Amino acid sequence: MSSTFLLHDLIAASARRTPGAVAVGQGKAELCYGELEHRIAGFAGFLLDLGLARGERVAIFLDKSIDTVVGIFGTCSAGGVFVPVNPVLKPEQVCHILRDCNVRTLVTSHERLKLLAPHLPSCHDLRQVVLNAQEAPADSVAAGPAVFGWPNGSAGATLDRHRVTDSDMAAILYTSGSTGRPKGVVLSHRNMVAGAKSVAQYLGNHSEDVLLAALPLSFDAGFSQLTTAFHTGARVQLLNYLLPRDVLKALRDFRVTGLTAVPPLWIQLSQLDWPQSITEHLRYFANTGGRMPRETLERLRSRTPHSRPYLMYGLTEAFRATYLDPDQVDARPDSIGKAIPNAEVMVLRADGSECAPNEPGELVQRGALVAMGYWNDADKTAERFKPLPPNAPGRQPGLVLPEMAVFSGDTVRRDDEGFLYFIGRRDEMIKTSGYRVSPTEVEEIVYATRLVAECAAFGMPDETLGQSIALVVAAPDDAELDHAALLAECRKRMPAYMVPARIAPYRDALPRNPNGKIDRNQLGAWLHDTLRP
Repeated sequence: MSSTFLLHDLIAASARRTPGAVAVGQGKAELCYGELEHRIAGFAGFLLDLGLARGERVAIFLDKSIDTVVGIFGTCSAGGVFVPVNPVLKPEQVCHILRDCNVRTLVTSHERLKLLAPHLPSCHDLRQVVLNAQEAPADSVAAGPAVFGWPNGSAGATLDRHRVTDSDMAAILYTSGSTGRPKGVVLSHRNMVAGAKSVAQYLGNHSEDVLLAALPLSFDAGFSQLTTAFHTGARVQLLNYLLPRDVLKALRDFRVTGLTAVPPLWIQLSQLDWPQSITEHLRYFANTGGRMPRETLERLRSRTPHSRPYLMYGLTEAFRATYLDPDQVDARPDSIGKAIPNAEVMVLRADGSECAPNEPGELVQRGALVAMGYWNDADKTAERFKPLPPNAPGRQPGLVLPEMAVFSGDTVRRDDEGFLYFIGRRDEMIKTSGYRVSPTEVEEIVYATRLVAECAAFGMPDETLGQSIALVVAAPDDAELDHAALLAECRKRMPAYMVPARIAPYRDALPRNPNGKIDRNQLGAWLHDTLRP
C-alpha cells in the first residue's frame, strides 16, 4: 500500500496483491482487481490513441457503473484529468462544466448525448465523445465532435503514458452550486491518495470490507468510497437508487460493511424498518455533508446497535477535515471530532492568531489534503486558499516559501480537550435580537420533537429584531403537520429569541442539490416568495 503515489496506483497495487478479489460490483455484475486493471490500461491506451494530451480534461457523464470507474481511472492512467459530472444535472448545467474547464473529451451514453446535442455547439473545446457502447450510432450528433464507441479489449495499451507526478492534477470536482454557479475544485494525485489512506486508516477499512457507493461519484465523499476500497483491496458496490428502501435492500443483499451518506438520506433511512440481518454485517455507518440531527443518530443506533457511528466534517476544498471517534459519540454527540490522520485543523481569529478554548473562530486546514484551488478562478481561489499565517501552528519563522491552507468560512470552537464543534457558516448565521443563532442549532431542536420529517431554518429581514427566524418543515409521512403542537414544543425547548416567528409547511420532501444535501438556495427562494406580503 505504501508504494502508491498516483491515483490509479491504488488499483494496480491491489491487483498485484489479490488479482482475483472482487474490486467493483454493479448489480449482479462483478469485476476483479486483475480484470479492472486490464480494462483501465485498455481505456488509457484508447484515449492516448485519440490524442489525449497531458493534463487534458475528460468529463465522465454516466450513472454509477463499472464503465464509469474504468473511464475515471483510465483517464488518470493516461495522464489526463477526469471531471465527474453528476448524472442528475440538466444539459445546461452539464455544458457549463464542459465549457468552464475546457473539456476535450466527453464520456457518456447515447441517451445522454441526445439530450446534450442541442447545447454542445456552445462547448467550443469539445473535440470527441466516447459512448459506453461498442459501436457509435451514426445519428449520435448531427454535427460537432467526433463520436466513438467504447474501446474493445486493450488496443493501444502499450503506448507510453505521459509523465505524471503526484503534484499534478488528477481531477476537477464541481461543487453543488448552492450559492451560485458551481466551482471546479482542482485536486492533485497527492490530495486523493493521501485522502484515501487517511480515511481508510480511521475507518479501519480492510480487504474483507464491502462499501456501498450510494452518493454521487462527483461528490468527494462519494468518490472516497472508491479510493478507500481500492487502497485496501476491498469491494465497492455501486448503487443508483430511486428510493431509500433501495439502499436498505442493497445493504442486505450485498452484506455491506460500511455506508457513508449525507443527513437527508440518513433522516429518511432512520424512519424505515431495517431488515434484522443488516446489523450482523454493517460494521460502521458514517455521516458527512452536514450535521446529523441527534434524533436521527439515536434512531440509527437503535436499528443497528452493533455498527460504529462515524460523524465527519469536510469540504470539497480539502476532501475531509475531522471525524469523531465512535467511542466519543455518547459523551459528545454534537462534536465534529478532531483532525483526520495527516491533516491539521486550526481555529483562527481574523488576524490569523489561534483562538482560545471555546472561543469561536474560523476552521482552517493545512496538510496534504488541501486542494490546488478553483479552476480558472483566481479571485475565488484567493478568497478561500491563503498562505498559512506566520503565527499559525506548524509554521516556523525560518521558512521562506509560503504554505497554502484552506480557510473554510465555517465558524467552529474547540473545547478544552481539543474536540471541535460546528457553529455555522458565516453567511448563514442568523442575527436576531442581538444574538447569533446557528440554523443547525434550531433544526436540531426541531428534529428532536419528532413532529417533522425534515426542516430548515432561515433568517428573514425584520425591522425590529434585525432578523427573525423562519422554519420550513416537511410533515412526517402519512401525517398532517400539527402547527400548534410544533410551536408549543419550540417554546418549551428554546430560548425566546430562538423560537421561529413563522413556520412554513413544504408540500413535499425538501429539495435536494445534486449531492443529496438540502438545497438551501432553492428553499430560501421559495420561502421568500411564500412569505412575501
